[in-house]
Amino acid sequence: MRKKSYVLAGAAGLAWCIVLAWLSSASRGIEKTYEIESQIWTPEYRTDATRAIDAYERLMHRYMDMTERNLLGINSEIRVLAGKLDSIDARLSDLGTRIARIEIALGIEVPEPMPQDEPADQSAFSEGEPTPAM
Repeated sequence: MRKKSYVLAGAAGLAWCIVLAWLSSASRGIEKTYEIESQIWTPEYRTDATRAIDAYERLMHRYMDMTERNLLGINSEIRVLAGKLDSIDARLSDLGTRIARIEIALGIEVPEPMPQDEPADQSAFSEGEPTPAM
């Protein structure tokens, strides 16, 4: 019984191989065509004027970046100076208050503030005359 099952399995395997061989040889008769598209890339032709314009644009971009960085640095310095000026103003206000209390305590008369005159440079010229270059 065992021998028959081995023979039957061998015959089935042989039949399977014959069927595969026949199918592969049947597809060989069909002519296959392959279409290949060539893709050739050439660099873009650029004139000297185009190159000069591109270089100018890169230069302007770098200049704008540098200007922006400098303005940000100046902005931070102005904020620091504004904070210092505010603290100086607060100290001067406190000092003025203290001096006023001392003057009251000592009975010192406070003189009237003198009116401030306009600067001589601005009043010397009329509207029709050009200002001198300095």
